[in-house]
Amino acid sequence: MIKDKALLTQDNKSHLGTQRDWFWRGWRIRYTYIRPARTAQDPLPLVFLHGFGSALGQWRANLMPLSQHHAIYALDFLGFGGSQKAPARYNTDLWANLTYDFFSSFIGQKAIIIGHSLGALVALTAASKYPEMTKGLVLLTLPEAKASQPPAFARAIERTFASAPLLWPLFQFVRQPAFLRLVLKKIIYVRPELVDEELVAMFAEPPRDRGALDVLSRLARSLRDPDYGSKTVREMLPELQVPLLVLWGKEDRVVPLSGFRQLIHLNPNLQLVELENAGHCAYDEYPEKTNQEILNWLANC
Repeated sequence: MIKDKALLTQDNKSHLGTQRDWFWRGWRIRYTYIRPARTAQDPLPLVFLHGFGSALGQWRANLMPLSQHHAIYALDFLGFGGSQKAPARYNTDLWANLTYDFFSSFIGQKAIIIGHSLGALVALTAASKYPEMTKGLVLLTLPEAKASQPPAFARAIERTFASAPLLWPLFQFVRQPAFLRLVLKKIIYVRPELVDEELVAMFAEPPRDRGALDVLSRLARSLRDPDYGSKTVREMLPELQVPLLVLWGKEDRVVPLSGFRQLIHLNPNLQLVELENAGHCAYDEYPEKTNQEILNWLANC
C-alpha cells in the first residue's frame, strides 16, 4: 500500500525529491522519487541504496544532478532513516527482498542499482538473487557479507550493543550529535569541513524513533549471525552478467580498498575507479567527480 500524499515533513527537502511512505509486509518504508528533468522516450531508472546507519539523505549531492536524464528512486532500508524501526530479523537477504519488491511495485523495468557500503552489498545480493531487475550495478565501496572489516572500534560497539546491561547507556551516548560529528570528522570523512548540521542530523534523528534501541540490538546480533549474508562477495561477483562499476575512496578507513583488489579478477565486466583523497563517503566528498564517473560509465556501457 502506498501513501499517495507526499509527507510534508521538515526533511522533505527539494534536493531529495518527493518523499513518501510505502507499506511493505505491514512495515512503513520511506522512499523518494525524482522525475527526469529532460524528457526521454524510456529513461533508465537509477535506484539508490544507502549505507549502514544512514538514510536516503546521504545522496544529497547526487540525486538531483543525476536526475537530468534518469528517473531517480531511493529508499530507506527497514530499520534505518525514516523507515519503521521494526522487530525483524535483519540481514542482507531481508533488504535485498525489500529492494526487489520495491522494484516490482514501482519500476517494473530493468534499472541501474547504485549502493554505498551496506547498500552496495545489498545491491550485489539483490542482483545475484533477482538478475531480471538490473541492467548494471554501481557500488561505492563493497564490504564483505560478514562483519570482519576494520575499524576495530566498530566491532567492539557491535559486541556491546548485543549486551543488554550495557545497551541503554551506550545508546544514549552514541546518538548524541557531538559524538556523531566527531566520528564523521575523524573516521568517516577525509574532508571534515563537509560534516555540516544537515549531515549530523541525518544520523542523529532516526535513533530517537520508537523502536530504535531494539533495532540496534537486533542489528548487533545479526551482524554476528552466520546467516547475515547468504553468499559471500567472492561467490556473488562471478555470477554477475551485467556491467559493474566500483568507485572507492583511496583513503577509506572503514572499508579499505586493499581487500577488494584481490577480488577484481573474478568478474571481467568490472571497472574499478579509485578516487584520490576520498574516504568512506566519496560520493559526498567529491559529488561532481562521482556523478560524472557514473554518467560516463552509463554512456559507455
